[in-house]
Amino acid sequence: MKAVAGIPRNHDGRGTRDEILAHAVQLASVEGLESLTIGRLAEALAMSKSGLFGHFGSKRGLQLAVLERAAEVFGERVRKIGRRFPSGLERLLALLEAWLAYVEEGDFQGGCFFAAASAEFDGRPGPVRETLVRLARAWVAALEGEIHKAAARGELDADTDASQLVFELHAFVQEANWSFQLFGDSVAIERARISIQKRLARAATTNGRELCRRLAATLAADVRGARALGELPSVEPGASSPLHG
Repeated sequence: MKAVAGIPRNHDGRGTRDEILAHAVQLASVEGLESLTIGRLAEALAMSKSGLFGHFGSKRGLQLAVLERAAEVFGERVRKIGRRFPSGLERLLALLEAWLAYVEEGDFQGGCFFAAASAEFDGRPGPVRETLVRLARAWVAALEGEIHKAAARGELDADTDASQLVFELHAFVQEANWSFQLFGDSVAIERARISIQKRLARAATTNGRELCRRLAATLAADVRGARALGELPSVEPGASSPLHG
C-alpha cells in the first residue's frame, strides 16, 4: 500500500498514544476512517499489532480515538482562533475564516476530516456515526450562538433565522473543501469567502454591514497571523504544545 506522508517507516515501537494518534488521524484523512484498522496502522508505523491493541483495544476503539483527536485539532486550529475575536458577528466571521484556513492550509492531508468522515458514516448507524453527530451538532450550535449574539448586539437583523443562516454558511465552506480537494481549485476558498461576506451582509444591520466591510480587508490576514504565532500545536508528534480539548 502507498505510504502516507509524515508516517515514519522505522518506528521504535515505543511511541506514545498521542504520537500514534497524530499519525493515525492523517492516515484516516487520506485513506478513510473505515479503512483505518489496527493492522493497517501497525503496518504504517512499523509497530506490532499487540502494541496498538494495548492502546485502543479494537478497530472501533481506534476509530473513536481518532475522531476525538481530530476534534481536538479542529478545536485548536479553528475554535481557539475564533475566541481571539469579540463575540458576535466578528467572531462568527473569524470562525468561518479559520475554518477556510484549516481547509486551505492542509491541517489534514485529506482535507476537512469531518466532511470526509461524515460522507463515510452518515448512513451507517453505530458509535462512530453517533460521535460524528455529537461533534457536528456542537459546531453548528457554536455558530448559531454567535449569530444570536450578533443579533442581540444589533449587528444582524433581530429576526435572523440562525439555523437557516448556519445551513447556508456551512454549505459554502463544505463546497470550498470539496472543490479544493477534488479539483485542486484554490479559487474555491476565495469564492466561499465572498459568498460568506455577501450572505452575512444581507442579514446585517447598517452597523453590521460596516463591520463586515471593515473586516473584509483584514480578517483573512489576521486569522492566518494568529495561526502562525507558534501557539498552535502541530498535528505531528513532538509538538512543543500539547493538544487540549
